[in-house]
Amino acid sequence: MPNKRSGGGLSPTQQAAKFLGVSVLAGAVLAGIALPAVGALGLAAKGSVESFDELPANMKTPPLSQRTTILDADGGQIATVYSRDRTVVPLKDVSPYMQKAIVAIEDSRFYQHGAVDLKGVLRALNKNAQTGGVSEGASTLTQQYVKNVFVEEAGDDPTKVAQATQQTIGRKIRELKYAIQVEEELGKKKILENYLNITFFGQQAYGVEAAAQRYFSKSAKDLNVQEAALLAGIVQSPSRYDPVNDEAEATKRRNTVLQRMAAVGDISRAQAADAMKAPLGLKVSKPKNGCITAVKGAGFFCDYVREVFLTDPVFGKTKEKRAKIWNQGGLTIRTTMDPQSQNAAQRSIKDHVYKSDEVATAASIVQPGTGKILAMGQSRPYGFKKNETQINLSVDQSMGGGMGYQPGSTFKPIVAAAALEDGMPANKVYSSPYRMAYPSPVSACDDKRWVNDPNNPAKLQNENSSEVGPYDMREATAKSVNTYYVQMISDIGICPVTTMAKKMGVVRADGDKMPQVPSIALGTQEMSPLTMANAYATFASRGMHCTPIAIESVNRRVGDKTTSLEVPKSTCSRAMSENTADTINTLLKGVVEDGTGTKAGLGSRPSAGKTGTTDERYAAWFVGYTPNMAGAVWVGDPAHKRKMSGITIGGRSYGKVFGGEVPGPIWRDMMSGALEGKPVENFNTVHIPDSKPRDRGDGDGDGGRDDGGNGDNGGDDGFIGGLVGGNNGGGGDEPTPSFSIPEGFIRGQSNGGGNGNGGRFG
Repeated sequence: MPNKRSGGGLSPTQQAAKFLGVSVLAGAVLAGIALPAVGALGLAAKGSVESFDELPANMKTPPLSQRTTILDADGGQIATVYSRDRTVVPLKDVSPYMQKAIVAIEDSRFYQHGAVDLKGVLRALNKNAQTGGVSEGASTLTQQYVKNVFVEEAGDDPTKVAQATQQTIGRKIRELKYAIQVEEELGKKKILENYLNITFFGQQAYGVEAAAQRYFSKSAKDLNVQEAALLAGIVQSPSRYDPVNDEAEATKRRNTVLQRMAAVGDISRAQAADAMKAPLGLKVSKPKNGCITAVKGAGFFCDYVREVFLTDPVFGKTKEKRAKIWNQGGLTIRTTMDPQSQNAAQRSIKDHVYKSDEVATAASIVQPGTGKILAMGQSRPYGFKKNETQINLSVDQSMGGGMGYQPGSTFKPIVAAAALEDGMPANKVYSSPYRMAYPSPVSACDDKRWVNDPNNPAKLQNENSSEVGPYDMREATAKSVNTYYVQMISDIGICPVTTMAKKMGVVRADGDKMPQVPSIALGTQEMSPLTMANAYATFASRGMHCTPIAIESVNRRVGDKTTSLEVPKSTCSRAMSENTADTINTLLKGVVEDGTGTKAGLGSRPSAGKTGTTDERYAAWFVGYTPNMAGAVWVGDPAHKRKMSGITIGGRSYGKVFGGEVPGPIWRDMMSGALEGKPVENFNTVHIPDSKPRDRGDGDGDGGRDDGGNGDNGGDDGFIGGLVGGNNGGGGDEPTPSFSIPEGFIRGQSNGGGNGNGGRFG
């Protein structure tokens, strides 16, 4: 809108505005639009004209906030989320009765006047003078629309909302100027359409489409005359005329609207009378908002998608910009979640662990080579009731998760990968005694060394006293021999292991750095299931690590236009050579075939994986994979208080819980369902020469041992993978630790976990 005419004078609009500013705003308009009278009218008039000229020429119209729909990879709906429940619809999709009802009750002369209805102002002024107060206003539908735009722009900021609705001369002047602009630029039909889409109808419903769905479970285009009258009547005071909570008051208001429609000729008197006799006919649909409404147990995956959107710079350079886009909504987010995999995960979890159990389980599935998160679930549902939680047990703390859990011996393959990359042969033999002190010194990053305390050396032992070397890498991995892997990390140094972990995306769940201590070989650093699943996907994809992603595409609807937003992409990089990955795959196939993970086997489908059981049995793991899927299952107490000895899980009693005993079968059933109908793929394996034959004495430990154990537990990993003993082959007594660990050697969760920062650097 130009500020000046070509001859230099004011435009007709500005002339009208100045006239209104002086002669109307000073008195009549102030009364008519529900402002109290002012004493110094001359001062008000002068200030009004100056303020009017200083306002920007164009009103910024923010996109209307709408609901966001989150879909799975097949296009099925997971959940809808919104800050304001709204679905924008064109005027043609709004019942003619609704259009007439809102105009009749809110601004019956809408099509006859401009931005300001002078007749309405004078009528309101007269009535207010008679009553001695402000009993009637005269804001036009256009002015109301402008006010709603101010409120929408304020969002959920209470201070900005108060500023947008405060009864001041300045706000009314601004509202009037923009109403004039809107009338010139949009025209009556578009103003009515915008008004019906922006206004609040109570019960969390913004816009006429959401209101029709909320109160009548139908579309706005299908509203009949009495339904339209009810909704139109709510607008003046959504709380007072709420039909759900006060049917009588809402009925009176509906009938007032019907009478008004008859008075202005929109319907006949007979139609009005018949409609007034009809019941309200409510068919209320409860608001369904947020990840708590997600299907397929995908509430936590839904929450993870939200966290990705709010934290990834691809959706906006600042968190404020990202939050604004999210709150405005109107997004259709297609995710990577595979419904078959998600259903399989939730079904297996439900079969094996009850939500009321003392411990919980969480599981994630990732697609190797793409980083796509296919499934994410846990035994404690998303919610606020007993045995429910809002903490996503599958992810890192920064993404809505907890502090993580020690992965135990599931970390050992990362150590092996680092050793192989360093040139160690796959048939490397270490003495692997049953018990030993940590070798010292051990090289670390930045030319530092870790040194064991000579006065009180930290020691470790294997799970069973029968586990006495020498062992080669194949057998040590299958049986999860602790002393073998500590000798290995002491040999190659700590830095290659932490470097390999970083390449594989393995980080602590709390975001802290991984310390340079040899005990990390036993899985003392708290990780999340998603981290471990994604790490093992690196082995499955022959050494290529791809960062995890949850979002395939995002379409954003603003008004009647839909645009595509850029989304985060998985970044793939080589973490290790193909030969190293193939060697690890060969080693971990042995774990499933005749080691600690036999109960996790998938029958004829090739699979590989590793068990893990942590200190004091606070957590147990199975992380495994096929060439086309990798999955991690954790079982434990999120609060790190309940040890898993003498415990009932999923209706079954366990003397001691091991990675191969509880997480293994969960993983097996989850992956079997997820892979059903998928092609059977084989690993690229390598030949690992046998090491020199050796005498085992009275037995060879867990997993196929001959010491009288029944092999049920696969002799899993015990205290941080066996650091403090554990099950003695299932058929014998648990060995009694005969060593001490210096205070602070293992640091971790607040009540007993650890990340092994003991020893000292020299």
